[in-house]
Amino acid sequence: MPSASLPRAVFAMDPVHLPLLFPKSLMARLHRTAEIDAGLVVRDFSDPAAATALAGAEVLITGWGCPRLEEGAAASTPSLRTVLHAAGSVRSLVGEAMWERGVTVSSAVIGNAVPVAEYTLAMILLAGKDVFAHRERFRRTHAQPTPVETAATGNLGRRVGVIGASRVGRRLLELLRPYDFDVLLHDPYVDAAEAAELGAQSVSLDDLLLRSDIVSLHAPDIPETHRMLDHARLALIRDGGVLINTSRGALVDHAALTDELVSGRLHAVLDVTDPEPLPADSPLYRLPNVFLTPHIAGSLGNELERLGRIVVEELERLADGLPLAHEVRHADLARMA
Repeated sequence: MPSASLPRAVFAMDPVHLPLLFPKSLMARLHRTAEIDAGLVVRDFSDPAAATALAGAEVLITGWGCPRLEEGAAASTPSLRTVLHAAGSVRSLVGEAMWERGVTVSSAVIGNAVPVAEYTLAMILLAGKDVFAHRERFRRTHAQPTPVETAATGNLGRRVGVIGASRVGRRLLELLRPYDFDVLLHDPYVDAAEAAELGAQSVSLDDLLLRSDIVSLHAPDIPETHRMLDHARLALIRDGGVLINTSRGALVDHAALTDELVSGRLHAVLDVTDPEPLPADSPLYRLPNVFLTPHIAGSLGNELERLGRIVVEELERLADGLPLAHEVRHADLARMA
């Protein structure tokens, strides 16, 4: 039997994610740290079957599929002190009722940044080798490329522009360090000295677009960034340039981007779009200069265990009376994804 001194916790998410987030070893650590029923996973805060557990819950362990934590959830969880989110952004999860009550919120977003940055690095390297165009050409011709066809290929000295020193952006900058890239960074909250420490040169957005061979988006979806890459800014990217978006589709004017891609002037690697998914008749599904993936850059499969591990570590810190390592503060939400 768990000790009465252990915090009482409840899972709130789509139960399909639970075994991947918390495999046996992590679930055992949870049971040593909290009083929690692994068989109860809340999808509805008004569910009578969950009422008793929710009324006593001091900690909610949330994930994808958790209902928004608004007035109803607050009323159902009068003892709640902490939300530990086993996923990324909490902007669409935690409502004002929870913040006003002083509930502490932690997110495993730092763990989700890892696979997104890895995906982005892979796409940068492949784009620099012009892999996507070579594959299309090889499918048609079955022939080795000529020196003329590979003259503009290669990653030596390739200039990569990173928009946004978010958690993903910073992780990507770390991953880019071993390579022979010239890295530019645009982030209004990062000065030249900090950018240099991150291995990049701080530049304006327009300068980054004009100078970069590959542009990678890692800014949050906030009013200031909505459609930040509009027709005029997309036009600044050099002919043959590559746009990689693993952030949010709303950062790009997709009608303008579609025009650029249909014309063949630009190339793109898009893991996110607006809308998502794109309509079935969108030309982006068929264009040879577009590599389109279904929002898979973030944690999938065995990568979810990393998110669960972060949550378990946060719960252990909580049980030991230590501050959370990944607390999200209400005042920071305006700048976060």
